[in-house]
Amino acid sequence: MSIGLIGTKIGMTREFLETGQSVPVTVIKVEKGRVLDVITKEKRGYNAVKLGFFKIKNSKLKNQMKGYFTKKNTEAKKILKEYRVENSSDYKEGNELGLEIFKDKKFMDVRSKTIGKGFAGVMKRWNFGGLRASHGVSVSHRSHGSTGQRQDPGKVFKGKKMAGHMGDKLRTMLNLEVVKSDIENNLLYLRGSIPGSKNATVFIRESIKKVTRKTIGEKYQEKLKKAQTAKGKK
Repeated sequence: MSIGLIGTKIGMTREFLETGQSVPVTVIKVEKGRVLDVITKEKRGYNAVKLGFFKIKNSKLKNQMKGYFTKKNTEAKKILKEYRVENSSDYKEGNELGLEIFKDKKFMDVRSKTIGKGFAGVMKRWNFGGLRASHGVSVSHRSHGSTGQRQDPGKVFKGKKMAGHMGDKLRTMLNLEVVKSDIENNLLYLRGSIPGSKNATVFIRESIKKVTRKTIGEKYQEKLKKAQTAKGKK
């Protein structure tokens, strides 16, 4: 139960560490979240905080949402997200939360939409082998073959792997290492790639799993200590 943030994927680059090691990173421009509502256990049965992200013109809002933001006396926000917290009394309406809430975090979970690839066949979408490329097959080399049965059960089962829309789905990547955090410019550098194209909306949260592995920096410091102890013994 912790608060997350939303950002925009800028793209990929690399960071050079003290060791001279080149690490591929994805840069995320993190948006500051404004506290719109503080939900208490007495009010709704659980503690939570509702945050608003990204500015939006009033002309693009429905009348209900215009009324909501007027009542809250705050600027209109594009995305509203509710996060459950242990103690809602720590938050006040109107406060802004930024990258500083992830100050000492080493690993993050990231959720975003994959790149849409349109209508794809089974060989591309599900890695099927296809039919024979030589004798006995005519104009159906990349087809999926049989999809169902005859009278019994007389239907195609749900979840059958077939051709269709590929990509453009929400996917979560767990335990991505934080290589650098630039609080002044609201930039987060995560090791490796994340789903989605440039300018995709990215949901970021603290890692929900207990991560025992060490970061690149910690491994480097451990190597230095070992080298120093070995030098001292000589």
